Amino acid sequence: MVKLTQTVKKGGCAAKVAAYELRDILGRVRFPKPQENLLINGAHFDDAAVYRLSDDLCLVETLDFFTPIVDDPYLFGQIASTNALSDVYAMGASPKTALAILAFPLATLDNAVAAQILQGAVDTLSKAGADLAGGHSIDDDTLKFGLSVTGFVHPKEIWANRGAKPGDHLILTKGLGTGTLMAALKNGRLSEVELSSAFHSMTMLNDIRSHLTSKDLAAIHAATDVTGFGIAGHSYQMAKASGVSLAISASTLPRLAHAETALAEGLLTKAHRTNREYVETHLHVMNVVGDLERLLFFDPQTSGGLLLAVDPQFSADFATKLKGAFPDAVVVGEVLPRGEKSLYYDG
Repeated sequence: MVKLTQTVKKGGCAAKVAAYELRDILGRVRFPKPQENLLINGAHFDDAAVYRLSDDLCLVETLDFFTPIVDDPYLFGQIASTNALSDVYAMGASPKTALAILAFPLATLDNAVAAQILQGAVDTLSKAGADLAGGHSIDDDTLKFGLSVTGFVHPKEIWANRGAKPGDHLILTKGLGTGTLMAALKNGRLSEVELSSAFHSMTMLNDIRSHLTSKDLAAIHAATDVTGFGIAGHSYQMAKASGVSLAISASTLPRLAHAETALAEGLLTKAHRTNREYVETHLHVMNVVGDLERLLFFDPQTSGGLLLAVDPQFSADFATKLKGAFPDAVVVGEVLPRGEKSLYYDG
């Protein structure tokens, strides 16, 4: 059986264009004034676009695809689909339909591989209450797969990058470390059996709405999902969009099993470096933060958790309610008034 991770140089969200490069590219494009009903576009690096259809309904649209991060085709389909769906959940929306994006090397891989990838996607979408409605494929030298997902949300229930308020507590729903762990898999340092908890995390839908009350949901002031730019990059984007600073405690960050061991062995990706370069002029790291904790801060996540800015009156109860479905959910920091730096990383 062909090991999918050996057919590519980089996989998952670690293969994303570096955030500072993406900002440079987009800064060179002349965008027209957005349509009146386009409530959220890419201006603040939000996870999805939001278009108002009526006074009580908005359309949420996103697109996400990447190269293989695991060797098993079915699992790859599951992870890629969970990752794409996460963008919709991060906006407070419910996914409804999806279109598949498939680049497939017909000359080197059997059609059964593509079928297994698609089955993983179909089964994941079914779990989310959404349908695979179609898609597009091309014959390509490098395998890539993902989804364009459409969801719905009420205009008054939209979450976005901007909206975090001083005093809010920051809650992260999943453990960190998928970047270094998948590097360990690709390099043969950890087996799929040893990475079972990471795979479970990456296939866990970020559907937090179904576990919370309407009162809880109203306490969320801002949200984003933590993917390729790491918690450092996505936190910075929330701080920048909201006009605040974020303080994150290294000691509280949840870690997936074996993540620290993999980091200690130097199993890194290019994104560890580019994520650090993206935020370094906007970040103050306290001296008490160790080397491994610094690397974890920049670790590129694939199908990571949601980072939520929550009213502090509700945060403790909020995190407790999430624990049943998201065992690693925890308060990892707080929102501060805008300071000299956007991010403060403390031990």
